[in-house]
Amino acid sequence: MKAEILTILKEADDYVSGQELCEKFGVSRTAVWKAMNQLKKEGYEIESVQNRGYKLISTPDILSENELVSIRKTEWIGKEIHYYDVTDSTNTRAKSLGEGDAPHGTLVVADMQESGKGRRGRSFISPAGTGIFMTLLLKPEIQPQNASMLTLVAAMAVVKGMERSVGITPQIKWPNDIILHGKKVCGILTEMSAQFDYVNYIVVGVGINVHNEKFEEDIENKATSILLETGKRINRAKLIEAVWEEFEHYYALYLETEDLSKIEKEYNSYLVNYNQKVRVLDPKGEYDGKAMGITKRGELIVDTWEARRLVSAGEVSVRGVYGYV
Repeated sequence: MKAEILTILKEADDYVSGQELCEKFGVSRTAVWKAMNQLKKEGYEIESVQNRGYKLISTPDILSENELVSIRKTEWIGKEIHYYDVTDSTNTRAKSLGEGDAPHGTLVVADMQESGKGRRGRSFISPAGTGIFMTLLLKPEIQPQNASMLTLVAAMAVVKGMERSVGITPQIKWPNDIILHGKKVCGILTEMSAQFDYVNYIVVGVGINVHNEKFEEDIENKATSILLETGKRINRAKLIEAVWEEFEHYYALYLETEDLSKIEKEYNSYLVNYNQKVRVLDPKGEYDGKAMGITKRGELIVDTWEARRLVSAGEVSVRGVYGYV
């Protein structure tokens, strides 16, 4: 009921009467009063005036299931939300749900991760109150070999979500990092459980640095946060909603062809390395070249001056010749 009350308060232009809420939810005035007090304790500023009702004055940066449900406008993402104040890893949680009967579009969100997951099995701690740590569970009817492209779909969703919600324009470092002013602000990790010709489930994990004020010395030259770049503290729940609204749009385009042919031109416009020198860190041997955008399969086109080579996500790393980007 609290989430529904929040939705009503957020959509109302004026006070909402207690009697109206009682009739809508079939509860007593005391039950409504208790729900309002609980919301106030969570940090919502709610004004109550006798004979007028309740009015939401302000919503601070609150991350909770109630907040996420109350602002949800997505069509299919987040119909089922699992929120944790603290968890090991949202990807791990989502994979566990994927092994069960959790539906396509289930969303896992945490305020803090104790064993966050990165590429190549790297783990990290995600402090409470500083970031967005979330994973989307997908159960699509696609070929397993096409699943890796969803990392690039997610990258477009994050970039456009930040543009719309925060008013900043990040760039993409192929295939799974989002960049602000030359530093990483977000990472994406896509994992899959599949058989030879059938996808059991896919999880798309997104971690965004939001309110971090500083980073460890070993990464401070290549990591940043929205706060550090803008000086503003944003509402994380609104950014989460914006990202998944955008994901639904780009995911639909992807499903039309099961490739990135409808996305690649726009993706390339955000590619931080586009037409720039890059170094491909291939286990078979490093080489330099110029990044020329992506193919409709999501491969990075690298012009080595001798030949054009296609780099597949997951096999190698790409960075700038003179630094991180």
